Amino acid sequence: MSAFETALAFNSPHSANATAAHPLKRNDEVAKAEVAVLVLVLLLALTGNLCVLRAIRAAKTRQSRMLYFMRHLSIADLVVAVFQVLPQLIWDITFRFYGPDALCRLVKYAQVVGMFASTYMLVLMSIDRCLAVCQPLRPVRRGRDRVCVCTSWLLSLIFSTPQVYIFSLRDVGDGVYDCWGDFVQPWGAKAYITWMSISIYILPVGVLSVCYGLICVKIWQNFNLKTRREHVLAPSVNDARNLCRVSSVRLISKAKIRTVKMTFVVVLAYIVCWTPFFFVQMWSAWDDAAPREDTAFIIAMLLASLNSCCNPWIYMFFAGHMFQGVASGFFCCRRYVAASSCSQHHNNSSACAIKKDGSHKTLSHTSSTGEPAH
Repeated sequence: MSAFETALAFNSPHSANATAAHPLKRNDEVAKAEVAVLVLVLLLALTGNLCVLRAIRAAKTRQSRMLYFMRHLSIADLVVAVFQVLPQLIWDITFRFYGPDALCRLVKYAQVVGMFASTYMLVLMSIDRCLAVCQPLRPVRRGRDRVCVCTSWLLSLIFSTPQVYIFSLRDVGDGVYDCWGDFVQPWGAKAYITWMSISIYILPVGVLSVCYGLICVKIWQNFNLKTRREHVLAPSVNDARNLCRVSSVRLISKAKIRTVKMTFVVVLAYIVCWTPFFFVQMWSAWDDAAPREDTAFIIAMLLASLNSCCNPWIYMFFAGHMFQGVASGFFCCRRYVAASSCSQHHNNSSACAIKKDGSHKTLSHTSSTGEPAH
């Protein structure tokens, strides 16, 4: 059984491909594949998210709300990497949990905290982009943003508490102890997995769908209004073609559209990674004959682990200018970030002004309309 399946507490040992029917056995070949994948995910997640946090901290310009939510989403992804992927990597290597009961409960608790926090930070970021597009003149209240972020972390800590009571160090047979989940039979596992699927996936995806549905409607209205204004104004000028290039009638700035695109790709990556995972979770919970040892099941479980490491690379693609200073020491990253920054400059007509102050460099990024990205 995979890392993330057992993180949600099926009644099986928390080790690669161990099953309730054969708690003392596992498929060593599958375990080796899981270890290799988890090592890669851990390295990418740690490197990428630490680079994001360093780039945000090094930004000399005023911290926007978007950067604020990016910071906390990166912290949540680091929690996933350190407290979910890393313990599972060690667990897959050792096969058994070697530690006291209290550590077993703490690890299981921390593994789910990261899943909740990462999801809820993404929801907050999407709601913020929706409000920025649909209500561009609303006042910015930093205190409200902090309250929302703190509430998300608090909910993540509260919703993860059942893990402490479900998991404990138990005898799985022949005097062998492992960190094992125990449910009220026969409905306990079904109820818990369903609740986790609703709170981490179904409800958040519903909110995200509404947010981006409203954003698409607003952008479409903005496009129609711009087209109508240009049609009315074109006869009164000498060169209608030049007028089409002017963005003075644009209600939504290019900088804001760029952040919406970035958030949309992050959401899309979340859905792609987590949909197979929760599908097989629900299947396994409600169907005793589910093929838990099937390769497709295992791949679906491992896909979920990729979400924690792909977000920072999405940020780097859409906001490469932020990472130029961070990537200066990494030759392989420098060329990629420079290409991303140039692509943003060409497609979005944005300007990256590099200011030198002694031995330090600062980056300020403004849109072609002179409006900062909110």
